[in-house]
Amino acid sequence: MEERNELYPVFLKVNKLNILVVGGGNVGHEKLHFLFKSSPNAQVEIVAKWFLPETEELAKKHGAKLIKGRYKRKYLRKKHFVIAATNDAKLNKRVHRHAKKSFLLANIADTPELCDFYMGGIVNKGHVKIAISTNGKSPTTAKRLRQFFEEVIPENVSQMIENLNEYRKSIKGDFEAKVEQMNTITESLIVKKESDD
Repeated sequence: MEERNELYPVFLKVNKLNILVVGGGNVGHEKLHFLFKSSPNAQVEIVAKWFLPETEELAKKHGAKLIKGRYKRKYLRKKHFVIAATNDAKLNKRVHRHAKKSFLLANIADTPELCDFYMGGIVNKGHVKIAISTNGKSPTTAKRLRQFFEEVIPENVSQMIENLNEYRKSIKGDFEAKVEQMNTITESLIVKKESDD
């Protein structure tokens, strides 16, 4: 039987959640960069003994708090999830252990078996956001799929969504009737595969 991806995708309002990132080097910077790229107003604290200059710049740009020093368990207080992104495997495992004792979700860089969630490829065009997961198996494939979707989704998709939202508000009738009308209107968005007959 073929293995399947059993991850459940969710879209978190990270501007309302408290996030801790442990690590100020390349891996931490990468995680932070993609987090802010998708969610510029994410509420983030970063703890590390040192920070790349570009990480300091990114944190300043997005109002993230930098804590210069060793990681301590107390930094997990009042956090909703943690990302451990250091090149110290022992420290990353300690962060994971502390997170589990506090019932926090954790993402431990380059250690899929210790991750409660993955930070997958993200396509972002206005109101449309698509998350791509390869079950932690191939970030390169996720990247290529992201590039593909960025090319095929039209630039004016947000305007189309706004227009459909306004139309939806004007539709009369019960819920089923509204759904049926919206399905009819949006049917043209699906490219139908021609039969081989």
